[in-house]
Amino acid sequence: MLTLASKLKREEGVRAGGSPAGSHDASHRVSIRDRLLIKEVAELEANLPNTCKVTFHDVNKLHHFQLAITPDEGYYQGGKFQFEIEVPEAYNMVPPKVKCLTRIWHPNIAETGEICLSLLREHSIDGTGWAPTRTLKVRPFRSSKTLELDLLNFDDPLNIDAAEHHLRDKVGSAAQ
Repeated sequence: MLTLASKLKREEGVRAGGSPAGSHDASHRVSIRDRLLIKEVAELEANLPNTCKVTFHDVNKLHHFQLAITPDEGYYQGGKFQFEIEVPEAYNMVPPKVKCLTRIWHPNIAETGEICLSLLREHSIDGTGWAPTRTLKVRPFRSSKTLELDLLNFDDPLNIDAAEHHLRDKVGSAAQ
């Protein structure tokens, strides 16, 4: 059975001009993060809905990319929201860092772009935080409903004013 690790090892050996068994040259080593990202980015791109688009400014740096979400329903319908994703070297033991580049009035996105989402926390009280078994293809990275379903947390909002505003509008429209 051909595994990703054996394929990368064979490619490293060929690039180094050595045998497929590998090379001891450190400059040709591929980090665990990068090995995981080769497969995960391909899966992410293959499974993105048409409301999302991934952009790599440098195709040799799979650990840094942008995700554009254009919701086709809900409060944010018609908007285009850019997120920057930075995958740290310690990935998959630690979660990717995600920042919203688009200014948005949202309960769990600060005006500076920080995002409050338990899935992106290394340690979360509710047990839904990051785990080494999670990958980039988890819902927050591929769903246009992320802005409303995954990020709407009124129990622990990052932007309290936006949460209160959202709840007021929701209650006001239900009363009419």
